[in-house]
Amino acid sequence: MKFEGSHILSVNQFDRESIERVFDVANQMVPYAKRQKRTTVLEGAILGNLFFEPSTRTRVSFGTAFNLLGGEVRETTGMSNSALAKGESLYDTARVLSGYSDIITMRHPDSGSVAEFSQGSRVPVINGGDGANEHPTQALLDLYTIQKELLYHGGNIDGLHIAMMGDLKYGRTVHSLSKLLCLFKNIRFTLISPKELAMPDSILSAIEDAGHRYTISETIEGNFDADICYQTRVQEERFGSQEEANLYRGKFRLNQQIYTKHFQSKTVIMHPLPRDSRTEANELDNDLNMNPNLAIFRQTDNGVLVRMALFALTLGVEDIVSKFDKEVHWYSGH
Repeated sequence: MKFEGSHILSVNQFDRESIERVFDVANQMVPYAKRQKRTTVLEGAILGNLFFEPSTRTRVSFGTAFNLLGGEVRETTGMSNSALAKGESLYDTARVLSGYSDIITMRHPDSGSVAEFSQGSRVPVINGGDGANEHPTQALLDLYTIQKELLYHGGNIDGLHIAMMGDLKYGRTVHSLSKLLCLFKNIRFTLISPKELAMPDSILSAIEDAGHRYTISETIEGNFDADICYQTRVQEERFGSQEEANLYRGKFRLNQQIYTKHFQSKTVIMHPLPRDSRTEANELDNDLNMNPNLAIFRQTDNGVLVRMALFALTLGVEDIVSKFDKEVHWYSGH
């Protein structure tokens, strides 16, 4: 895969070699993310951070990653605050805003919209999530997290057993992650969801075509020997009404008691976040916060590393980052 000057729109662009390249560069970014040192390699470069769908974590993660490389961030949030609300096309928006930026990250509620936007852009575009379609950087950071967590337990991605649980129909994170896992060997999927929120047939076909196995269940029953439990929230914003979404809230609650009953003592718990912490949600309980296998906050930390790597690779500076190192002069609790 050619990174420099390229758009990052889909996990379909990646092969195993390119994934390993991203992870190698991400590992090199650890000292900067931990504020042990800083770099100005992208000093003067501008990121256009365009989020036309609500987001806090992903938007700030992209901005932080670019800032840590020395670059500056310009943001647009919300559809109503943009020229798109006045009827401007994605192509015209891209032509204009790419003239103000060196690279653009974009989230949009409509599937395929970021790819459409990229056709008018004069600079690289990174997909920050387009509807229920894809979320490639989330999938990469999830896979990076899986690799690090398994290495800690003496394993690796090949031979992985992953349980995916919750909203598998609208959860774009599990779609993209499943596609990336198909590049590895002997993966076993346990897919737990109500039939109305089951994994799309296209993803199941991709799993089969890659020679992997999957099991489908509508309930949490028995003992899972899963290495990873990846839970997703009910994607309320994808439903036709709040009432319809409420039908599925709390169906796949995970707390310490359920975890102990159904999973291994070393099963890693992941979630793309945000988790719904409202009492009635019963999604991923706070009593898991002290469980050492809860990796959700390690995921968010890893997201900055992976996005730093993608910026460095796409702008062609991955091999010179350390040449622009500076000391950190402020107190840092990282």
